[in-house]
Amino acid sequence: MQTRLHFAALLFTSIAFAQVAQADQLAAIKAKGELVCGTLGTDEPNSFIDARSRQLVGYEVDLCRAIAQGLGVKPVIKQLAVAARIPELQQGRIDILTASLTHNKEREALIDFSLSTFYTGQRVLVKKSSNITTVAGLAGKKVLTVKGGTQEPNIRKAVPGVDVVTFETAGQAYLGLQQGKGVGYVDDEVSLLNNYAKLGAAQKDYIVLPQNISQEVFAFGIRKGETGVKTAVDQVLRGLEKSGEAEKLFFKWYGPTSNVKFQKRNFKIESDKIDA
Repeated sequence: MQTRLHFAALLFTSIAFAQVAQADQLAAIKAKGELVCGTLGTDEPNSFIDARSRQLVGYEVDLCRAIAQGLGVKPVIKQLAVAARIPELQQGRIDILTASLTHNKEREALIDFSLSTFYTGQRVLVKKSSNITTVAGLAGKKVLTVKGGTQEPNIRKAVPGVDVVTFETAGQAYLGLQQGKGVGYVDDEVSLLNNYAKLGAAQKDYIVLPQNISQEVFAFGIRKGETGVKTAVDQVLRGLEKSGEAEKLFFKWYGPTSNVKFQKRNFKIESDKIDA
């Protein structure tokens, strides 16, 4: 009985401590005077290292800076690997994830999400010499992608029997395609189109397959139960949408003058709901 009582006391203490910690995270961010955003830095135009300034820039970096400004603190951008995103958030090494993070039901069990900040799909780039013209044609073929994202499970679901090889970064996977390590490269549409645009004259040797293998909703990751942080982040995002600043940032990074060359924006930052 004494052992049970001791365990119950420890459990109660742990729960109480967790509740206090959760309640205090927003206050802690303001007290330290900085918001630490975890981002990839390898996923242009969402987040990448500018060749001239050597600084992390991009759509999600600008949104991080805007959120920090809204909270009255300094933004701190921390670069993360794809597979490290959620563990780094859970362990408290970063405050929010601004890292090309797909919001899905499986991840809702692990973390909370902000309002959706971007809507996209995933596509496949193949070598023209492979004679592959449809996603179904990838069955039995070697396809390259980044480790730890939704790209691998999505291509496996779309093409049973595909041979998937993963790399630490999307850039390494893309380079692998150019080096002949596979016939196809899978990535989020904007990143894939950005890389395709950089091929220049070599574009004639590649084809972007017309079908999306998935629909992806990006949002910022927030530690589970941190309702104060989520409310504050969502409030800033709603303000950016209402003021028109969110749309300006979209066209800055994805619009006609970018490598992606999107002509219009088909979403608003207004909901944190996703389809099952």
